[in-house]
Amino acid sequence: MGLFLLDYGAGNVHSIANSIKKLGFDFQWISCPDDFRKATTLVFPGVGAFETAIEGLSSKGLLQPLRDYINSGKPYFGICIGMQVLFKSSTESPFAHGLGCIPAPIDVFSNEDKSVPHMGWNSVEFIDPEDKDHYEGLETSSHYYFVHSYRAEYDKSNSEAAQWVHSTSQYGQEVFVASVRRGNVFGVQFHPEKSGLAGLKILDTWLRKSESAQASAPTIVSRSPCLPKACDGLTKRIIACMDVRANDDGDLVVTKGDQYNVREKVLPSATSPSNTVQARTAGAVRNLGKPVLLAEQYFAEGADELCLLNITSFRHSPLHDQPMLAVVRAAATRIFIPLTIGGGIKDTVDPDGTKRPALEVAGEYFRAGADKVSMGSEAVYAVERMLERGGSGDGTSAIETIARVYGRQAVVVSIDPKRTYIDDPSSYSGPYKSEIVRGKPDGPEKDRGRAWWYQCTVSGGRELRPLSVVQLAQGVEKLGAGEILVNSIDRDGTGLGFDLDLVRLVKQSVRIPVVASSGAGKAEHFTEVFERTGVEAALAAGIFHRGDVKIQDVKEALRSANVKARS
Repeated sequence: MGLFLLDYGAGNVHSIANSIKKLGFDFQWISCPDDFRKATTLVFPGVGAFETAIEGLSSKGLLQPLRDYINSGKPYFGICIGMQVLFKSSTESPFAHGLGCIPAPIDVFSNEDKSVPHMGWNSVEFIDPEDKDHYEGLETSSHYYFVHSYRAEYDKSNSEAAQWVHSTSQYGQEVFVASVRRGNVFGVQFHPEKSGLAGLKILDTWLRKSESAQASAPTIVSRSPCLPKACDGLTKRIIACMDVRANDDGDLVVTKGDQYNVREKVLPSATSPSNTVQARTAGAVRNLGKPVLLAEQYFAEGADELCLLNITSFRHSPLHDQPMLAVVRAAATRIFIPLTIGGGIKDTVDPDGTKRPALEVAGEYFRAGADKVSMGSEAVYAVERMLERGGSGDGTSAIETIARVYGRQAVVVSIDPKRTYIDDPSSYSGPYKSEIVRGKPDGPEKDRGRAWWYQCTVSGGRELRPLSVVQLAQGVEKLGAGEILVNSIDRDGTGLGFDLDLVRLVKQSVRIPVVASSGAGKAEHFTEVFERTGVEAALAAGIFHRGDVKIQDVKEALRSANVKARS
């Protein structure tokens, strides 16, 4: 089999390469138009904007050869943008024309009743549930990872387009196309390479078929009305986060601190310590494990996503930080769920004066195997500049440049707010009056009778900025961020539970997905934050690293409370 992979310049195409290698298949990359003639089976994966994909293919002279390949009848498997380019157009880029194989448009999700992008694990339903020979490894009992803002609506009245629809999914009250299958073409909106073992099964099933079987799917006949159900199948995500930094010997380790202090406490009497182990580690960077091994462990335990945050100060530039890039590459070959990388995603200058734009830095991590990049302080500064200009971006911030090329779903902003208490809440008339939170009578004793607003910080919480958490959240959404990770300096490492007031405030202020972080101490805290704030995901670090709480403990607690969770 002459299996080829097509890369138009998207970010995470090496994720599908890792999956195919894991399954034991050999492949080559399409490097020039002539390679299409050598290919007997073609996989086109990728994320990003519709226009970027079409322009990328056109600039490399690959668009017409791709069209000719599909028309030749040879097997084609399109993933995400690789499926969307089969359609005639997209409202994301009105002047960019798709391949037109499917006579229907790609349109944006409505955000009236839900967050956009659609991000997370969702279920699928088959158009023809009786045609089991063409399930292609999909299962209605499994969940698959979706991350997109634009979708193909399932429109049964468009009979020609409807004949392509293989399965559908539902987000909010919108039923959209999850997969297409006709003749030699198979395409999926979700990412099988990031859908764990269920996704690997789809790839394996399709690739192990003979080329004649891959290229001979019948016309699909709909036996299901595919009407919206009472609720969709989207599950809440549990994310394991690893703070990675170099220890004093220069080795990268996973660490964790209380209020961002990651060094072990120095004993009161170093000359006569009561604990020999503590004496040896006093003052050292806390070592909770090796990044790649922990990532592999969390994947096996059922984490829905992983996050690697580089908290080491860069000696040169992120692009020279080869150990961290090596960690990402190694992790991406062993885990098959979404991977977010943070740390140093900003415009930098090398010691020799070479400018390194954030887009270049992000691209390097995407090529290493990351699916999303996270930024913190850089986002705060970008919103401050935006507000100084009257509330509009100028297209040069890291958020804007990365989102424009890779899509907003690839950009996560991690925010670190801190409570700023008000002396006299009853007379406060400052700029953050609408954001004031008051301590509850039955809440923690230190909060009773007090009031505060949440002030943004930079540099890991060490510096306050004149910006509220709502200003920051709404600002990064406007600039193009696709997800917000809400940390809490006040709750970090306490085990008292998530700061529900803070998380709820952010969630109600934006229309993009929100991840709750900081403060989880037991499995029930996850149930609490989902039920009381409506966030899409929750993240923890220390309790997972130390084994205080297992990921499956959290999943079982969610299911017991009738909160949807992936098995």
